[in-house]
Amino acid sequence: MTQTAHGVEFSLQPSANPKTAEQREAILANPGFGNYFTDHTAVVDYSVDADGNGGWHDPRVEAYGPIVLDPSAAVFHYGQEIFEGLKAYRHADGSVWTFRPEANAARLNKSARRLALPELPVEYFLGAIRELVAADKDWVPNGDGEALYLRPFMIATEAFLGVRAAREVSFRVIASPAGNYFGGELKPVSIWISREYARAGRGGTGDAKCGGNYAASLIAQQEAEANGCKQVLFLDHFNDDAVEELGGMNVFFVMKDGSLVTPALTGTILEGVTRMSVMQVAKDMGRDVTERKITLDEWRDGVASGEITEVFACGTAAVITPIGVLKDATEFIGSEDAKAGETTMAIREQLLGIQTGTVPDTHGWLTRLA
Repeated sequence: MTQTAHGVEFSLQPSANPKTAEQREAILANPGFGNYFTDHTAVVDYSVDADGNGGWHDPRVEAYGPIVLDPSAAVFHYGQEIFEGLKAYRHADGSVWTFRPEANAARLNKSARRLALPELPVEYFLGAIRELVAADKDWVPNGDGEALYLRPFMIATEAFLGVRAAREVSFRVIASPAGNYFGGELKPVSIWISREYARAGRGGTGDAKCGGNYAASLIAQQEAEANGCKQVLFLDHFNDDAVEELGGMNVFFVMKDGSLVTPALTGTILEGVTRMSVMQVAKDMGRDVTERKITLDEWRDGVASGEITEVFACGTAAVITPIGVLKDATEFIGSEDAKAGETTMAIREQLLGIQTGTVPDTHGWLTRLA
């Protein structure tokens, strides 16, 4: 057993077939995103006893591998599943840190409440991440812009076809070495406007991080890729085509006075950890930040008039990505020759600097893992 700093003991069951140092180094030389996985996974199980009392138990780190589930497991039939995403960064002295994990733990539990899953005590969330990274710390890359992407997730595992909340659940964390999300040099990306599809609806699961939201976005994402775009923009078609978010990222607008505007959270937009961090970093720079409704018309008119000088997207995987062009079959906003804006890059460099340890962490956002 190993004792974590958060008072939860995780048993360690080492992989019998870990990658060799040579195999691991070959992967780290060009990891891509989400293509390779480390040797271990962290697991905590949940079940309800005969008296109706539920509890988490058997925290452990074990070999990465297939999950054996009954074909009637609730996750397959009723979509009881949630997940998170965060990164572990190697600092110059070789230590490994993560960024605002408590915020991810809180959001996981917000998602759990919406999907009728049990909430996970924060000490289990933090302990699982810490113990997995301790076991697989050699997998953390040290290249520019690289990190170990951590994917905590929770699935309903009970074998039962009745329509109710599952009484058996598994929380797991897997890890994947990651390079630049969009690959290569950071350049402004093209975004496709989704005119037909919505990512989420009022009263739905838009502010929960669950697989169903992403499944619903994939057809629009395919449409975007077929038209040469990296991402898709979702609008609220029943609210003046208000800007919501991309398929997996929040959106920010830089105004000509240097202030930032981002769509207000309405229950259909995911509250990104990177989003809230960008807002704070911008305020630290002396910039005003406003959360409000912003429509497609305002985006179009603002770019044309110069009122909007830069647009960027943000999320854990890509951190901050400048947006060059917004388009569909009849619309073309922005320029394919656009350069990454100065404000966008300044915020990105500040945020990445905090995450990688080259800029002081004045907010206490970093947690050491190894």
